[in-house]
Amino acid sequence: MASSQMAPAAALTSGAFPPGAPQDLHFLALGGSGEIGMNLNLYAYKGKWLMVDLGVTFGDDSTPGVDVIMPDIGFIADRRDALAGLVLTHGHEDHIGAVQYLWPRLKCPVYATPFTAALLRRKLAETGLADMPITIIPMEGRFQVGPFDLELITLTHSIPEPNAVVIRTGQGTILHTGDWKLDPDPLVGPVADEAALKALGDEGVLVMIGDSTNAMRDGESGSEGEVRSALLSLVARCKGRVAIACFASNVARLQTMIDVAKATDRQIALVGRSLWRIVAAARETGYLDRDVPFLDDREAAYVPRDQLLMVCTGSQGEPRAALPRIANGTHPKITLEAGDSCIFSSRIIPGNEKSIGKLQDDLLRLGVEVLTERDHFVHVSGHPCRDELVRMYQWVRPQLAIPVHGEHRHMVAHAELALTCQVPQALVTANGSLIRLAPGKPAIVAQVPSGRVAVEGDALLPLEGPSLKTRSRIANHGAVVATLVLNGEGRPIAPAQVAAPGLFDPEVDAGEITALGRTASSAFDRLSKADRRDDSVVEAAVASALRRYVREGRGKRPTISVHLVRV
Repeated sequence: MASSQMAPAAALTSGAFPPGAPQDLHFLALGGSGEIGMNLNLYAYKGKWLMVDLGVTFGDDSTPGVDVIMPDIGFIADRRDALAGLVLTHGHEDHIGAVQYLWPRLKCPVYATPFTAALLRRKLAETGLADMPITIIPMEGRFQVGPFDLELITLTHSIPEPNAVVIRTGQGTILHTGDWKLDPDPLVGPVADEAALKALGDEGVLVMIGDSTNAMRDGESGSEGEVRSALLSLVARCKGRVAIACFASNVARLQTMIDVAKATDRQIALVGRSLWRIVAAARETGYLDRDVPFLDDREAAYVPRDQLLMVCTGSQGEPRAALPRIANGTHPKITLEAGDSCIFSSRIIPGNEKSIGKLQDDLLRLGVEVLTERDHFVHVSGHPCRDELVRMYQWVRPQLAIPVHGEHRHMVAHAELALTCQVPQALVTANGSLIRLAPGKPAIVAQVPSGRVAVEGDALLPLEGPSLKTRSRIANHGAVVATLVLNGEGRPIAPAQVAAPGLFDPEVDAGEITALGRTASSAFDRLSKADRRDDSVVEAAVASALRRYVREGRGKRPTISVHLVRV
């Protein structure tokens, strides 16, 4: 069995560097270990830190009102003078999406290949950071960041320019894979550099730290070339408008849509702002032809229905994206109706099942034919399945495997597979566990503060902080607000006024609200004259009585607010 997370080590909350000698080599994940998304990985050596990726994840039903979630970078922000740089493996949101929010707390050099840099610059312009310096590293480039000797190795993924990062140090060599797969026909960009990976294995690799997303899936992930053939056949039989929902960043899939539209005599439209951002970056870096005549949603509205192919954002049911708005009738320009078709050329990201189900239900109610990967070959994953992982381990032959980028079950499956590939040791860890990689046997040597923060306008709020906890509690249990108006002698001027949003409807449950008011007044009446003069005592007594009433009557634990007005 693979080694799992060890007993908690001492907390590391202060000090510039990890415990032990400065030349020791350490690894620390602050995001992406035990979860899919929000990747942030750190390496420490000779008194310096190297960050690899800085991404986001997205809110769900458990985080009401929260769209974007990022790792808590407090630990490394406190040590930013020792942060040598940030290297971005590729341009997906779960790897670069937090840069525009968190870089001002780090102010470190940023390194990226041309396409990733082009994407990032467009995101930075939206948050006033257009002048943030980015060092462009060519594909297969080798460069120095502090004491770390770095080299990029080209892989394949569902976005241009995915890179593994080779990190050479005096204590050994690390292969940080980023996101990858082995696609023999990626359509856009080169195939994975098998020769470079084999040469690295011959050189000797201390540890491989890599993608676990599909570690529980047998076989191989499949090729973009195969998807193109299947989509061409599928669209050719469609009669009305065709909407295709896919991940905006999949430039190869966009190129497929261009080819499919041409082959089926349809005009192609892009519906969704993020698609235009991706296309601009792809054109700038040579991955898409500048002359392809994409229509916008205004132009698409005037194309005959049987001559239009629309590529839409919103494959995961994001409520503000294009396809969900089309499906619920709130898009200002585009409609779908009976006789039209919608192809979901994407996978269901865990956690999005409800939102995607609702989206597909909305489409079906319109009479739209919904085509998904359940019944048609319309998507391939961008992450390695088990056969691809085996091939990677056969080429690289590390002494240690540390799975990242996956939920715990994915990482355990990855670690167990690595051991069957004759990797001597595999370590399953978690965000916040500081691992000494060398010298000596790898071990968790400290626990580092880690967590999540949510974007709220210009503010960043701890996901486990009081504001968001209260919001979640109100969403699940409702709230009760009671107001008592007292005269100078501490006597009520009028009966207590109570509102119970999320619990009782004033028009339907007027009797319950009246009973809540009586409960608040009775709790006050039972207090002594001395207690009535103490606001904190009054508030606690009234809140306790209201909480008990709602718990016994509705089985809920609402947020209670008691306001005293003394006149």
